[in-house]
Amino acid sequence: MEVHEKSRRLVRDTAVFAMFGALMFSTKYLMEILPNVHLLALFIGTLTVVYRWRALIPIYLYVFLDGLFHGFSLWWLAYLYVFLPLFFAFLLVPRRLPQKWCAVVYPILCGLHGLLFGALYAPMQALLFGLDWEATLSWIAAGLTFDLIHGIFNAVFGTLVLPFTILLRKLEKKY
Repeated sequence: MEVHEKSRRLVRDTAVFAMFGALMFSTKYLMEILPNVHLLALFIGTLTVVYRWRALIPIYLYVFLDGLFHGFSLWWLAYLYVFLPLFFAFLLVPRRLPQKWCAVVYPILCGLHGLLFGALYAPMQALLFGLDWEATLSWIAAGLTFDLIHGIFNAVFGTLVLPFTILLRKLEKKY
């Protein structure tokens, strides 16, 4: 790949990843009226399937924007790792998995991440606030209703990962 082509790709990737990071942040912000209902899992899944490891760029751009806008306080520290299990789950899905299986697997992964979000967040709560095992489990149990809502909507929006992936791959080939 010649230098001109590499720099063109770098500029394009920078613009695309910045757009997705901003899109993740803005859609979550616009949907905050609904508890734990957002499109983050959809974007994380789509970006990971299409861009693989480079999907971490817009994911962490979103995390940075969320901290910048809402404050880099203790709640934000868990955001440094809480989206990684979803990223790695999508990364582990075989690239040549038939689309009919992807249509089932992608929403399940998104839904499970939403359902387990409180449990994924809990270690940071326990560490920061000195919670013992019992208090940590109580904290998780107290949020189960929100995690259930989170999981259901993540699964619903996860049905869009496959069509968004197909569309994004077509756009990538075109440009």
